[in-house]
Amino acid sequence: MNPADDPVRPGPATAIELVVDGRAVPGLAGQTVAGVLLGAGRRTWRSSRSGRPRGVFCGIGVCHDCLVAVNGVDDVRACQRRAADGDVITTTDEPR
Repeated sequence: MNPADDPVRPGPATAIELVVDGRAVPGLAGQTVAGVLLGAGRRTWRSSRSGRPRGVFCGIGVCHDCLVAVNGVDDVRACQRRAADGDVITTTDEPR
């Protein structure tokens, strides 16, 4: 089988760029917002009510630890939202 015909093997990736808290952050088409943030070295991007750091916990949209604002829409689960070129992401924490 030709490796290029393998349906599981990732194909060439298209670069995208998000604006996260006013800074340009590179990513790849198909990544979730959480994937882009993690790829940029961000492990946390909000705090719990008690001040504990939060980021991705479950990764499947069940918990609410990864909430961000995307293009002005609050309470978006970063692990579920596919990133799109030009998305503006607002977190409630500065990088730790």
